[in-house]
Amino acid sequence: MGNIVAIIGRPNVGKSTFFNRMVGYREAIVEETSGVTRDRHYGKSDWNGVEFTVIDTGGFVEGGDDAFEAEIRKQVVVAANEADVVLFMVDVKDGLTGFDKDVANHLRPYNKKCYVVANKVDNNRLIPAAQEFYALGMGDLFPISAVNGSGTGDLLDEVVTNFDEKEVDDSPDIPHVAVVGRPNAGKSSLINALLGNERNIVTDVAGTTRDTINTRYNAFGFDLMLLDTAGLRKKAKVKESIEFYSTMRAIKAIEKSDVCVLMLDATQGIESQDLNILNVIHKNHKGVVVVVNKWDLVDKDTHTAKEYSKHISERLQPFKDVPIIFTSVMTKQRIFKVLESVKEVYESRSLRISTKKLNDYILPVIENRPPSVTSRGKYVKIKYVTQLKTAFPAFAFFCNYPKEIKTEYKRFLENQLRKKYNFTGVPLEIFFREK
Repeated sequence: MGNIVAIIGRPNVGKSTFFNRMVGYREAIVEETSGVTRDRHYGKSDWNGVEFTVIDTGGFVEGGDDAFEAEIRKQVVVAANEADVVLFMVDVKDGLTGFDKDVANHLRPYNKKCYVVANKVDNNRLIPAAQEFYALGMGDLFPISAVNGSGTGDLLDEVVTNFDEKEVDDSPDIPHVAVVGRPNAGKSSLINALLGNERNIVTDVAGTTRDTINTRYNAFGFDLMLLDTAGLRKKAKVKESIEFYSTMRAIKAIEKSDVCVLMLDATQGIESQDLNILNVIHKNHKGVVVVVNKWDLVDKDTHTAKEYSKHISERLQPFKDVPIIFTSVMTKQRIFKVLESVKEVYESRSLRISTKKLNDYILPVIENRPPSVTSRGKYVKIKYVTQLKTAFPAFAFFCNYPKEIKTEYKRFLENQLRKKYNFTGVPLEIFFREK
């Protein structure tokens, strides 16, 4: 994942407010979904050209009757394990509390680079009150206001000194494929089935991301780097939140990949955690192949696969144009079909369309079905479109009233592009710019 910053502290000190300021929007990469443990968010941020990932943990509370407290505490422990820098947030208006001391005692064994962030210093008169937090003995102190932003620049100036501006990746320039999914979906079994007896032509490569094993697979006409997040349950301590740990690993692998293989367990169907992972894939603009494993354990007739695919596509909305492959990894059924799909998705993600071909196709479509008129009765005219020079397919439509184009029309244009070009498994971005 590269550079990781974890915001840790007891409840109500302002962690989420600071998180929202750091990532610049109110929506985390992983949205809250029913059935997912509360109060954890991931977002991307950058400061002075240095990118990093931010984790907003739940409140850190020792004792008490709240059933969530133990789970929240586990999340904080995991976040401290994962982070390169920990921002230990306290509330200057509450002063130094026993809970703050508990947090410090839990953090100390990790020997992480830690900054104490005294929040709610909304005016300069409160700065002297922040000094008492030096008593925690947890490193440099930064008085800030997450609400109005004062002091945050000085803090981030210091935080990014711990990071390299660009992560060095020595791995070959071949497709990087992350195998992700919930525990026991068959991730390690898929890797082992692919490697099989071909281990002599597989080269282990030191992982450029902590605890993600990179293995080069070069056989049967395929040459790619497998990013294996499997086997992570063994690394997790009994007291840690295994689900949270797995999610962190998945996010790291996703961000390093070009294409993701999302493994589902056919006997359990698609669940909220799978949708969370897919959402991370989508927001990072990575290709995806959905693999439904353990298909041999499902009672079926001639229509079962079709109905199952339809159900999955409906759950994946609006990003439903994805390849779905039914496998039994244990019997090696269709595992090479997985690799073929990965290769196709990788090539589609790299597809470049000339401006002329793009306009020759899409402008008549737009003329046939133009955008609706603006709220002031003006006609929206799209003049031309071009593909942007990004690592994933992104298109800029130039028009006279870009802010007036509705989401439904944006989706219509995306569907038209998908109809003409093979972008199955590839997220698209469409931007409207003033011409």
